[in-house]
Amino acid sequence: MVEIDDIDHRVLELLREDGRRTFSEMAERVGLSVAAVKRRVDRLRELGVITGFTARIDYAKLGWGIEAFTELRYAGSTPVSEIVRTATGAPEVQAVFTIAGDPDALIHIRVRDLDHLQQVIDGLRRTGNVTGTKTLLVMGSWTREAGVALRGRSAEARGRTRR
Repeated sequence: MVEIDDIDHRVLELLREDGRRTFSEMAERVGLSVAAVKRRVDRLRELGVITGFTARIDYAKLGWGIEAFTELRYAGSTPVSEIVRTATGAPEVQAVFTIAGDPDALIHIRVRDLDHLQQVIDGLRRTGNVTGTKTLLVMGSWTREAGVALRGRSAEARGRTRR
């Protein structure tokens, strides 16, 4: 586990709110010089705490507005690597979570419409590895944008609701 101080936590929260935030703005918010904030961000990247910077995309505006989670069940002897390989073979699969118990995996899918969702599920079933599925359609969602309990206590709960 990497040890970081309260200022590092605040820098992480600021970057999580806006990954394009300038060093100058962060320096002003945390009470350090621009160079000191840059050194902290560089160190957090070197330690692997910061793994990258990304853009948040509104997929619905691009025609990919349907999201679902599908439980996947496999034969008991299926290795985890095969579960991941099967699920990641479909480009519509956004994330794969292998889990203990029943089911074996939970996948996050993004598609254009319900017919497209059916095609993706049918494709997974046709691999011969999947023994059962259960799909849950996302009606709306909330995502914590910043303030994950990085310090062992809940910070500000700023979130984003969609739909």
